[in-house]
Amino acid sequence: MSTTPAVSIRGLGKTYRIGRGGERPTTAVEAVLQRLRSPMARSRFTEFDALDGIDLDVPWGEALGIVGRNGAGKSTLLKILTRVTAPTRGRIELAGRMGSLLEVGTGFSGELTGRENIYLNGAILGMTRQEIRASFDEIVDFSGIEKFLDTQVKRYSSGMYVRLAFAVAAHLRTEILAIDEVLAVGDAEFQRKSLAKMRDVARDGRTVLYVSHQVQTVTSLCTSAIFLDRGRLTYQGTVDDTLEVYRRSFEKYAVEQREADRRPGTGALRAVVVAPDADVFDPAETKRLTVRVGSNADVVGHYFVSAHVNDVNGTVIAQCDSRAVGGWFDPAKEQEIRLSLRAPWLKPGRYSVDVFVCQMGVLDAWEGAATFEVLPGSPYPEMTLDEATAQGVVLADFDYESSVGES
Repeated sequence: MSTTPAVSIRGLGKTYRIGRGGERPTTAVEAVLQRLRSPMARSRFTEFDALDGIDLDVPWGEALGIVGRNGAGKSTLLKILTRVTAPTRGRIELAGRMGSLLEVGTGFSGELTGRENIYLNGAILGMTRQEIRASFDEIVDFSGIEKFLDTQVKRYSSGMYVRLAFAVAAHLRTEILAIDEVLAVGDAEFQRKSLAKMRDVARDGRTVLYVSHQVQTVTSLCTSAIFLDRGRLTYQGTVDDTLEVYRRSFEKYAVEQREADRRPGTGALRAVVVAPDADVFDPAETKRLTVRVGSNADVVGHYFVSAHVNDVNGTVIAQCDSRAVGGWFDPAKEQEIRLSLRAPWLKPGRYSVDVFVCQMGVLDAWEGAATFEVLPGSPYPEMTLDEATAQGVVLADFDYESSVGES
């Protein structure tokens, strides 16, 4: 195996210009008048570093997990590596062809059939028709869309799209494969097949770059990992060590988020208090939470609240969105909103709650707004060994019944 790394990055940075708020012209006439009155005025903007000073070498055969909170720069890094967007500064060296699956259907033409898109994607990657044909049957078999192969992909469901897109990316012989958390679109069986395929890809000496919030898949797939924090690479090491650094970042971030001015969102409305009824709950006990939102008579239209319950790894266990149960609230009055989470039963451990106040856009995004513990214990009627409840993210409320068939 070559000692040259598959991916080499030095001083990589990506800076975006973000327009600052203020009075803006709403018509062409106003824009012309504004320019005539102030011909030397410059456009007002601020700069945002999505990535800054990234240095990284990824060896051949490595399955590298890329973890970090929302906005850390994970997807931006993959988009630069796959030439979807250009870096502002720095240097990247790729020692092979890069295949990617960044968004559902990326690189597909909706007007072409599934068959035609397979050949199109292979050609874009620089493969000959003979090379594509050699992998064609495997791609079709893996994706499970043989009956729809000659249908335009614009008529595919999102699940069909992602199955074909992953099959193309994984089976065409690119040396490097970049994947950005799109496997959540597929069903459980497809995710299992996909993880197994990515392990095979890495064992074949190819390199996998994998972005995910799902710690289980990072642990299952990856051989090493990096942690990005606000555009900077702050840790690189084993998967277990990197995930521990990632978990510790939750508490630090939660402290910063207590100051409303530091939180994302327009700020037109803010959550003032987010508090669980208790610090600890039993697994089957209803978890109740109070969200107090301030008032603003200038906000037009009702708003909704969405609370995300996360486990210690940052995986969203439950999304409790008030829209789903008809919960819309009047911004002209301060609201005390009560959330009751009855199911699923949560496993013993520590949980955090993110709260979002939204209309068409986000008014307030308070990550790590509250925490609570679920006590060790079993809600089931029978005593069992730990292995009976070791698997799965939550504890299911289930039962078994049997009937004796006639012989």
